[in-house]
Amino acid sequence: MEMRKVHTDAAPAAIGPYSQAMVAGEMVYTAGQIALDPGNMEVVGTDVATQTEQVMRNLRAVLEAAGSSLQHVIKTTVFLADMGDFAPMNEIYGRFFGDHAPARSTVAVRTLPKEVLVEIEVVALRG
Repeated sequence: MEMRKVHTDAAPAAIGPYSQAMVAGEMVYTAGQIALDPGNMEVVGTDVATQTEQVMRNLRAVLEAAGSSLQHVIKTTVFLADMGDFAPMNEIYGRFFGDHAPARSTVAVRTLPKEVLVEIEVVALRG
């Protein structure tokens, strides 16, 4: 089975010993994406809606580099620093997926890298 690392300059570089995503056969597994601007590696925004928008753009870029897309996502996991931010996160998330509604888990966590408000990872099929 083919297994390869995915890297694109259109998404933030990994800030640790991991890959932006891994392709295994026809499956794509992304690392969690946070609201980093890939150009300067700075956190974008101070509210969950702005951060979710950047996270989704980052995920789209990683998926495209892997030969996939948001429309091929099977499962997402959303990590929120505050479950009170669910509604604004959900609204932005929904705009990116449209009628395609992958399975999702959403969990509240104590803290996230760089003190961001949201992190999302996905599992997708290659296109």
